[in-house]
Amino acid sequence: MFRGLAFLLFSSLVVNPTLAQNWLIQSDEDASRVLAAVQDGDQVNVKAGTYAGPWNIPHSISLIAESGAVLDSQGKGHGLVIHKPNTQIQGLRIQNWGKSLGDLDAGVFVHKEATGTHLKNLSLQGTSFGIWIDATENVKIKDCKIQGDLDTRSQDRGNGIHLFNVKGAIVEGNEVWHTRDGIYIDTSNQNQLSGNYLHDLRYGVHYMYSHHNTLHNNKTERTRTGYALMQSHHLDVQYNVSTHDLNYGVLMNFITYSKIKNNRIMNVRQGRNAAGDLIAGAEGKALFIYNSVFNDIENNQLKGSDLAIHVTAGSENNKIHGNAFVGNRNQVKYVSNRKQEWSVEGKGNYWSDYLGWDMDNDGLGDTQYTPNDGIDKLLWKFPNARVLFNSPGIILMRWVEEQFPVLKKPGITDSFPLIADPSLQSGSGLARPVQQSQVTYYGG
Repeated sequence: MFRGLAFLLFSSLVVNPTLAQNWLIQSDEDASRVLAAVQDGDQVNVKAGTYAGPWNIPHSISLIAESGAVLDSQGKGHGLVIHKPNTQIQGLRIQNWGKSLGDLDAGVFVHKEATGTHLKNLSLQGTSFGIWIDATENVKIKDCKIQGDLDTRSQDRGNGIHLFNVKGAIVEGNEVWHTRDGIYIDTSNQNQLSGNYLHDLRYGVHYMYSHHNTLHNNKTERTRTGYALMQSHHLDVQYNVSTHDLNYGVLMNFITYSKIKNNRIMNVRQGRNAAGDLIAGAEGKALFIYNSVFNDIENNQLKGSDLAIHVTAGSENNKIHGNAFVGNRNQVKYVSNRKQEWSVEGKGNYWSDYLGWDMDNDGLGDTQYTPNDGIDKLLWKFPNARVLFNSPGIILMRWVEEQFPVLKKPGITDSFPLIADPSLQSGSGLARPVQQSQVTYYGG
């Protein structure tokens, strides 16, 4: 019996003497030989130097590149393609892959079968998609830098990180700039985005038809929309920063049962088109809520923007409370005649232009706050009437409406406005800016 066991053990060692091998790539010839010979579990080390791509990774391996290792795909298709589960790629710079958006050309393309793939500390520069995850589960993308092509029109560039039909992804600590959208999430559920810095883009983060996703502690800057949340439900959007974005800080379009909490949205301005004219309808809105219901919008700071919040198209039954509306040119635009109460359980919001008082020192204003009146609605309906904004007739009409509340049209009311700005209180839970690494611009 013991002889039989010994024979089986000896035979297994002869057939597979090692469970994994280490390989070294330091020339194009090495790359061709090694990538053809590797087996699951092997580790490949890549020395500094420039290598001709594309590369196909046929097995579940770990590929670790030294600083200065560059994969140049010579304008052909994908830069690097991953086929098998639990593949790890670290430290490699990838450039000059194909430019076809129709063919989904990407610096890194991860196939469906490659579950558990881990991409770390990669540097990519190209015109089309940076990283495309194709219906793959449990992928990690961490600490990567992805730069698009500023010489190509925005609509002709790919997205920096594109998740299609993905579940369980962790996208953390990445920096994306000059692509079309920073991170695009399409028909993908139960993914986590955290600590990413997304700047100089169309949309920083863009959700479409994606549910039960977490978006925490990210920062957008100088985008044309910081966070575009569309046709999705059960999103957890907390502790994010939008600063100096154009048109919209956070855009909610058909969003339901989601949490928009503890975010800082600051200095959003109205954008201009290529001719230099202001874009109509995009008045520099910190938060735009369109046809979105049953959401909890709490403890956000909306500061220094052209318009703090615009609510329209049946956006009702949202809980809007504990927010700070500070120093915005206009606080609220509400296009409806239905009444909305913006307080929950006796707690409203802080308004920097509130003129009421707090005689009993309970921290709540003794008179309600109504951000809009009938004149505002008239000016929204007939914008050309703004030339009369400060005329005696308009001032008289506002006074009459204030003195005779029965003449007021239904709209937004905060019955319990906060006297103190909650965002200035210690332990407020508001977002802190994402740690920014030094941006390195490659090429011209």
